Amino acid sequence: MNLKRALISTLVLSASCSANATLTSYTGAGGVGLVYSSVSNITWTQNASLFKSMVDSNPEHDLISNIALITPIYNDPYWGLNTIDADDFNLENGQMTWWGAKAFVSYLNSINYGGANQWRLPTVLGYAEIGGYFGNRNQSELNELFYIELGGSQGYAVPDTVFFENEQASLFLSYWLGTEYASNPDRAWGFFSHSGYPYPEFKSTKFSVWAVSPGQIAAVPLPAASWLMGVGLLGLIAGRAQSNCSLNPVTRRPATPPAPRPDVWPRHSRQVLVAALPLALARFQYPIAARRAAC
Repeated sequence: MNLKRALISTLVLSASCSANATLTSYTGAGGVGLVYSSVSNITWTQNASLFKSMVDSNPEHDLISNIALITPIYNDPYWGLNTIDADDFNLENGQMTWWGAKAFVSYLNSINYGGANQWRLPTVLGYAEIGGYFGNRNQSELNELFYIELGGSQGYAVPDTVFFENEQASLFLSYWLGTEYASNPDRAWGFFSHSGYPYPEFKSTKFSVWAVSPGQIAAVPLPAASWLMGVGLLGLIAGRAQSNCSLNPVTRRPATPPAPRPDVWPRHSRQVLVAALPLALARFQYPIAARRAAC
């Protein structure tokens, strides 16, 4: 089963690379899906609604308490000390306050999710002509993903692609960015995935979280059996290619005669062996004949 899964993952990875050169989906530690962006040089969680999926797979609903154990209080420069508790999270739709979002990515780091401990919220990179709406032309890592890599259009929902799952594209379901709104630090930037534009919202508003990690997180190596099979297949293909290249294209015979096979036994050694063989046989047969005569 592991071998089959590894081979399927390899095929999917090849198809993904050929479909979009800027995004690469693969498997990280713990079998979780990751997507690397060469445009932003960051790794996204493949699950665009990771918190909701974690809640659904945790019937005891102790995820929030585990998050609060890592970040019991968030010290906001504007709002002051904020206790992280159930009020920061919506278990029904997987959304959370900005402080809850900050605590959630800290929790991902504590469990080394996907093999990384540098998870964070996407950030605002500056102001540019990418996206932009209502005069807010700020460029963020989510802008780059939405417009450049996924080919999204302003006023339309985030495209549904093979790279990600559970993208939040319904009306008013948005994602938090990690950057505070400089003009009003009681707010932080959010990205409206149903229309493709950023907008500052109060930090107490509940948005979804799509976490990123800088650079490319290491992929899980293939099992040894898969690696050996891959090496064997590559060797077979290379051998056939080399063999085909050495054939005359017209006669399909070797272009050059094969080199003479080196003698294992030198010629004079073979002559000595042939001469000595009858004597050896005679000596072997004499004791047998003598025993038969005695009988």
